[in-house]
Amino acid sequence: MKHRNKRVLMALYAAAGTLTLTGFTSLAAEPEYVVPLNGTAIQRTAEMSMAAPDETQEVQGAEIVPEWNFTEITDGVRADAVETVRTAAEKARAAYEAEQEAKRKAEEERKAAEEAARLEAERAAAEAAAQAQTQAAEQDKRLLAALIFCEAGNQPYEGQVAVGAVVMNRVNSGVYPNSISEVIYQSGQFTPAMTGWLDSVLAAGSYTDSAMQAAEDALAGSNPVGNCLYFSTGGYGMQIGDHYFH
Repeated sequence: MKHRNKRVLMALYAAAGTLTLTGFTSLAAEPEYVVPLNGTAIQRTAEMSMAAPDETQEVQGAEIVPEWNFTEITDGVRADAVETVRTAAEKARAAYEAEQEAKRKAEEERKAAEEAARLEAERAAAEAAAQAQTQAAEQDKRLLAALIFCEAGNQPYEGQVAVGAVVMNRVNSGVYPNSISEVIYQSGQFTPAMTGWLDSVLAAGSYTDSAMQAAEDALAGSNPVGNCLYFSTGGYGMQIGDHYFH
Protein backbone atom coordinates (compact mmCIF):
# COMPACT_ATOMS: atom_id res chain seq x y z
CA MET A 1 0.00 0.00 0.00
CA LYS A 2 2.89 2.33 0.87
CA HIS A 3 4.62 1.72 -2.45
CA ARG A 4 1.40 2.23 -4.37
CA ASN A 5 0.81 5.60 -2.73
CA LYS A 6 4.37 6.57 -3.54
CA ARG A 7 3.86 5.69 -7.19
CA VAL A 8 0.65 7.71 -7.26
CA LEU A 9 2.36 10.69 -5.72
CA MET A 10 5.21 10.49 -8.23
CA ALA A 11 2.73 10.32 -11.08
CA LEU A 12 0.88 13.35 -9.72
CA TYR A 13 4.03 15.43 -9.48
CA ALA A 14 5.14 14.35 -12.91
CA ALA A 15 1.84 15.35 -14.39
CA ALA A 16 1.86 18.60 -12.48
CA GLY A 17 4.88 19.75 -14.41
CA THR A 18 2.95 19.76 -17.67
CA LEU A 19 0.14 22.06 -16.48
CA THR A 20 0.18 25.71 -15.58
CA LEU A 21 -1.77 27.67 -13.00
CA THR A 22 -3.77 29.40 -15.73
CA GLY A 23 -5.69 26.20 -16.43
CA PHE A 24 -7.04 25.95 -12.89
CA THR A 25 -10.54 27.19 -13.52
CA SER A 26 -11.33 25.22 -16.65
CA LEU A 27 -9.68 22.04 -15.47
CA ALA A 28 -11.27 22.15 -12.04
CA ALA A 29 -14.70 22.17 -13.68
CA GLU A 30 -14.00 18.92 -15.52
CA PRO A 31 -14.93 15.80 -13.54
CA GLU A 32 -11.75 13.92 -14.69
CA TYR A 33 -9.32 16.45 -13.14
CA VAL A 34 -8.23 17.11 -9.59
CA VAL A 35 -6.48 20.06 -8.02
CA PRO A 36 -3.50 19.42 -5.75
CA LEU A 37 -3.07 21.48 -2.67
CA ASN A 38 -0.37 23.53 -4.40
CA GLY A 39 -3.03 24.89 -6.83
CA THR A 40 -1.95 23.01 -9.99
CA ALA A 41 -4.58 20.83 -11.70
CA ILE A 42 -3.64 17.27 -12.58
CA GLN A 43 -5.51 14.44 -14.29
CA ARG A 44 -7.55 12.13 -12.07
CA THR A 45 -5.97 8.73 -11.61
CA ALA A 46 -7.83 5.44 -11.53
CA GLU A 47 -7.58 5.31 -7.76
CA MET A 48 -8.92 8.85 -7.44
CA SER A 49 -11.95 7.94 -9.50
CA MET A 50 -12.92 5.47 -6.83
CA ALA A 51 -13.73 8.34 -4.44
CA ALA A 52 -17.39 9.25 -3.92
CA PRO A 53 -18.50 12.23 -6.09
CA ASP A 54 -19.66 14.18 -3.08
CA GLU A 55 -16.56 13.65 -0.97
CA THR A 56 -13.25 15.53 -0.86
CA GLN A 57 -10.16 13.39 -0.36
CA GLU A 58 -6.50 14.14 -0.08
CA VAL A 59 -4.27 11.87 -2.11
CA GLN A 60 -0.63 12.56 -1.43
CA GLY A 61 -1.24 16.30 -1.11
CA ALA A 62 -3.95 16.54 -3.87
CA GLU A 63 -7.57 17.61 -3.37
CA ILE A 64 -10.21 15.75 -5.42
CA VAL A 65 -12.75 18.03 -7.08
CA PRO A 66 -16.23 16.61 -6.39
CA GLU A 67 -18.36 15.71 -9.38
CA TRP A 68 -21.38 18.04 -9.72
CA ASN A 69 -24.35 16.39 -11.48
CA PHE A 70 -26.24 19.51 -12.57
CA THR A 71 -28.93 17.47 -14.33
CA GLU A 72 -29.84 15.76 -11.08
CA ILE A 73 -29.74 19.08 -9.24
CA THR A 74 -32.01 20.87 -11.70
CA ASP A 75 -34.31 17.86 -11.86
CA GLY A 76 -34.52 17.94 -8.07
CA VAL A 77 -35.33 21.64 -8.12
CA ARG A 78 -38.01 21.11 -10.74
CA ALA A 79 -39.45 18.21 -8.76
CA ASP A 80 -39.59 20.37 -5.64
CA ALA A 81 -41.28 23.16 -7.57
CA VAL A 82 -43.77 20.76 -9.11
CA GLU A 83 -44.54 19.31 -5.68
CA THR A 84 -44.99 22.80 -4.24
CA VAL A 85 -47.35 23.79 -7.06
CA ARG A 86 -49.24 20.51 -6.77
CA THR A 87 -49.67 20.93 -3.01
CA ALA A 88 -50.84 24.52 -3.45
CA ALA A 89 -53.23 23.47 -6.20
CA GLU A 90 -54.69 20.70 -4.06
CA LYS A 91 -55.18 23.12 -1.17
CA ALA A 92 -56.80 25.66 -3.48
CA ARG A 93 -59.07 23.00 -4.94
CA ALA A 94 -60.03 21.75 -1.48
CA ALA A 95 -60.79 25.31 -0.37
CA TYR A 96 -62.85 25.92 -3.52
CA GLU A 97 -64.78 22.69 -3.09
CA ALA A 98 -65.41 23.50 0.57
CA GLU A 99 -66.65 26.95 -0.39
CA GLN A 100 -68.93 25.52 -3.08
CA GLU A 101 -70.26 22.91 -0.64
CA ALA A 102 -70.96 25.64 1.91
CA LYS A 103 -72.77 27.67 -0.76
CA ARG A 104 -74.77 24.62 -1.83
CA LYS A 105 -75.82 23.89 1.73
CA ALA A 106 -76.69 27.53 2.33
CA GLU A 107 -78.80 27.55 -0.85
CA GLU A 108 -80.56 24.34 0.18
CA GLU A 109 -81.25 25.78 3.62
CA ARG A 110 -82.56 28.99 2.06
CA LYS A 111 -84.87 27.09 -0.28
CA ALA A 112 -86.02 24.84 2.55
CA ALA A 113 -86.78 27.88 4.68
CA GLU A 114 -88.65 29.53 1.83
CA GLU A 115 -90.63 26.35 1.18
CA ALA A 116 -91.45 26.00 4.87
CA ALA A 117 -92.55 29.64 4.97
CA ARG A 118 -94.67 29.14 1.85
CA LEU A 119 -96.33 26.04 3.26
CA GLU A 120 -96.93 27.80 6.56
CA ALA A 121 -98.45 30.78 4.75
CA GLU A 122 -100.69 28.46 2.72
CA ARG A 123 -101.72 26.60 5.86
CA ALA A 124 -102.48 29.85 7.67
CA ALA A 125 -104.41 31.15 4.68
CA ALA A 126 -106.38 27.92 4.43
CA GLU A 127 -107.16 28.02 8.14
CA ALA A 128 -108.20 31.65 7.87
CA ALA A 129 -110.38 30.89 4.85
CA ALA A 130 -111.93 27.90 6.58
CA GLN A 131 -112.55 29.94 9.68
CA ALA A 132 -114.07 32.75 7.65
CA GLN A 133 -116.23 30.25 5.80
CA THR A 134 -117.33 28.70 9.07
CA GLN A 135 -118.14 32.10 10.50
CA ALA A 136 -120.04 33.05 7.34
CA ALA A 137 -121.98 29.77 7.45
CA GLU A 138 -122.80 30.36 11.11
CA GLN A 139 -123.97 33.89 10.35
CA ASP A 140 -126.12 32.63 7.46
CA LYS A 141 -127.65 29.98 9.70
CA ARG A 142 -128.44 32.51 12.42
CA LEU A 143 -129.90 34.95 9.86
CA LEU A 144 -132.09 32.24 8.33
CA ALA A 145 -133.24 31.12 11.78
CA ALA A 146 -134.17 34.71 12.65
CA LEU A 147 -136.18 35.05 9.39
CA ILE A 148 -137.94 31.69 9.99
CA PHE A 149 -138.82 32.81 13.50
CA CYS A 150 -140.20 36.13 12.24
CA GLU A 151 -142.16 34.63 9.31
CA ALA A 152 -143.26 31.26 10.75
CA GLY A 153 -142.42 31.15 14.43
CA ASN A 154 -146.07 30.37 15.20
CA GLN A 155 -146.38 27.73 12.46
CA PRO A 156 -145.81 23.97 12.61
CA TYR A 157 -142.23 22.76 12.26
CA GLU A 158 -142.78 21.70 8.64
CA GLY A 159 -144.00 25.21 7.84
CA GLN A 160 -140.85 26.63 9.40
CA VAL A 161 -138.64 24.35 7.29
CA ALA A 162 -140.72 25.33 4.23
CA VAL A 163 -139.90 29.02 4.74
CA GLY A 164 -136.23 28.17 4.94
CA ALA A 165 -136.57 26.02 1.78
CA VAL A 166 -138.06 28.98 -0.14
CA VAL A 167 -135.00 31.08 0.75
CA MET A 168 -132.64 28.31 -0.40
CA ASN A 169 -134.63 27.84 -3.65
CA ARG A 170 -134.07 31.51 -4.43
CA VAL A 171 -130.33 31.29 -3.68
CA ASN A 172 -130.04 28.36 -6.12
CA SER A 173 -132.43 29.67 -8.78
CA GLY A 174 -130.10 31.93 -10.76
CA VAL A 175 -132.88 34.56 -10.82
CA TYR A 176 -132.32 35.88 -7.32
CA PRO A 177 -129.04 36.73 -5.60
CA ASN A 178 -126.82 33.77 -4.83
CA SER A 179 -126.32 34.31 -1.10
CA ILE A 180 -128.68 33.94 1.85
CA SER A 181 -128.11 37.45 3.17
CA GLU A 182 -128.64 39.05 -0.25
CA VAL A 183 -131.84 37.07 -0.82
CA ILE A 184 -133.25 37.94 2.62
CA TYR A 185 -132.32 41.64 2.43
CA GLN A 186 -133.33 42.09 -1.19
CA SER A 187 -135.54 45.13 -1.40
CA GLY A 188 -139.30 44.53 -1.12
CA GLN A 189 -139.10 40.78 -0.51
CA PHE A 190 -139.43 39.94 3.21
CA THR A 191 -141.42 42.21 5.52
CA PRO A 192 -139.39 41.54 8.73
CA ALA A 193 -136.21 42.63 6.89
CA MET A 194 -137.88 45.83 5.68
CA THR A 195 -139.27 46.77 9.12
CA GLY A 196 -136.08 46.09 11.11
CA TRP A 197 -137.70 43.35 13.19
CA LEU A 198 -135.36 40.78 11.67
CA ASP A 199 -132.25 42.72 12.76
CA SER A 200 -133.60 43.05 16.29
CA VAL A 201 -134.22 39.31 16.60
CA LEU A 202 -130.81 38.54 15.06
CA ALA A 203 -128.92 40.92 17.35
CA ALA A 204 -130.64 39.60 20.47
CA GLY A 205 -130.51 35.96 19.36
CA SER A 206 -134.13 35.70 20.41
CA TYR A 207 -135.10 33.12 17.78
CA THR A 208 -136.29 29.75 19.08
CA ASP A 209 -134.46 26.46 19.04
CA SER A 210 -137.14 25.18 16.67
CA ALA A 211 -136.37 27.99 14.20
CA MET A 212 -132.63 27.21 14.46
CA GLN A 213 -133.22 23.52 13.79
CA ALA A 214 -135.49 24.35 10.84
CA ALA A 215 -132.71 26.57 9.42
CA GLU A 216 -130.15 23.78 9.79
CA ASP A 217 -132.47 21.29 8.06
CA ALA A 218 -133.15 23.70 5.18
CA LEU A 219 -129.43 24.35 4.77
CA ALA A 220 -128.85 20.59 4.74
CA GLY A 221 -131.31 20.19 1.83
CA SER A 222 -134.63 19.44 3.54
CA ASN A 223 -137.40 20.81 1.26
CA PRO A 224 -141.11 20.07 1.71
CA VAL A 225 -142.21 22.56 -1.02
CA GLY A 226 -140.25 21.53 -4.10
CA ASN A 227 -139.26 24.46 -6.34
CA CYS A 228 -141.53 27.04 -4.74
CA LEU A 229 -140.07 30.53 -4.61
CA TYR A 230 -142.87 32.33 -2.78
CA PHE A 231 -145.19 31.99 0.22
CA SER A 232 -148.02 34.06 1.66
CA THR A 233 -150.92 33.81 4.12
CA GLY A 234 -153.47 33.74 1.36
CA GLY A 235 -153.74 32.90 -2.27
CA TYR A 236 -152.87 29.59 -3.93
CA GLY A 237 -150.39 26.78 -3.93
CA MET A 238 -149.27 24.19 -1.40
CA GLN A 239 -150.65 24.98 2.04
CA ILE A 240 -148.67 24.24 5.17
CA GLY A 241 -150.18 25.74 8.29
CA ASP A 242 -151.30 29.28 7.53
CA HIS A 243 -148.97 29.69 4.51
CA TYR A 244 -149.42 28.90 0.85
CA PHE A 245 -146.27 28.05 -1.14
CA HIS A 246 -146.01 28.45 -4.88
